[in-house]
Amino acid sequence: NEVISVAETEGIDADIRRTDELLVATNEAQEQRAKAMYADARSWELTDDRVGYIDAAETRRRIAVHNVRGAFIIKKVARVQPAKLVQGLAKAVERLGVPIYEQTTVLSIEKGKVVTNRGVVRAEKIVRATEGFTAGIAGHERLWLALNSAIVVTEPLSDKLWSEIGWDGYEVLGDAAHTYCYAQRTREGRIAMGGRGVPYRFGSKTDLRGVTQQATIDKLHKILTTLLPQTKGLKLDHAWCGTLGVPRDWCTTVGFDKQTGIGWAGGYVGLGVSTSNLSGRTLRDLLLDNDTELTRLPWVNRTVRKWEPE
Repeated sequence: NEVISVAETEGIDADIRRTDELLVATNEAQEQRAKAMYADARSWELTDDRVGYIDAAETRRRIAVHNVRGAFIIKKVARVQPAKLVQGLAKAVERLGVPIYEQTTVLSIEKGKVVTNRGVVRAEKIVRATEGFTAGIAGHERLWLALNSAIVVTEPLSDKLWSEIGWDGYEVLGDAAHTYCYAQRTREGRIAMGGRGVPYRFGSKTDLRGVTQQATIDKLHKILTTLLPQTKGLKLDHAWCGTLGVPRDWCTTVGFDKQTGIGWAGGYVGLGVSTSNLSGRTLRDLLLDNDTELTRLPWVNRTVRKWEPE
């Protein structure tokens, strides 16, 4: 709701649509995992107006997933076009008079200064929010693992094909596999399907070009046509990849060191659309030295051990 509120206030058109999330199960192991997700959510006192488990028939009524056995459903979420959201937020910040400097590589971050390939920037307080590119900063090489994630986008589907698939509620779609996928029906009537990319680049090296390996494209296409055989024969119009920041315990952190004046936020493992909003509001309070409900959350100033050396 906070992300949607900001978008509405700032006039950001990010293809936002309120909907549900379905994590589908297509085999016995995934079914057990999806039911365990639901049980865990309920153990945290999430009520049935927020989470649920639906059977195969109800899942197929929403989206005609092949061989589906059921789905863990998370209610009251939203489909978002992240690139449009980021671009809109950048414009909102610039309207407030804040300059954004791009095409600048950060080499190191120290107390009171940031060393870049184009000079040194000095500031009393600095926030490191570099996510999957953190490993490229001196002294941070093993802090967060740089993990590839990729996405493919189909050509627009015909009305006939959509009538076969369903997906009328524009639900956010994923599965309960270990190497899970994620997908959405876009505003333009395409299907965007994402998942883990290959290869892992030794030493948390990153690819700044966003070029997707053919093996990854083929894998994602297979996942798409396995879940939705109706899509066989569709062309893939787009493919790209990005880099996730992965802490050793796979848990996000946010914090601020008063001694060095350096704050940080991230380790979202690909779940940063809403979490980055929360971490931003938390950092605001930390930088202003305000003791609030946000600054007392358990993820604040939490120490995470580094990844093992390679």
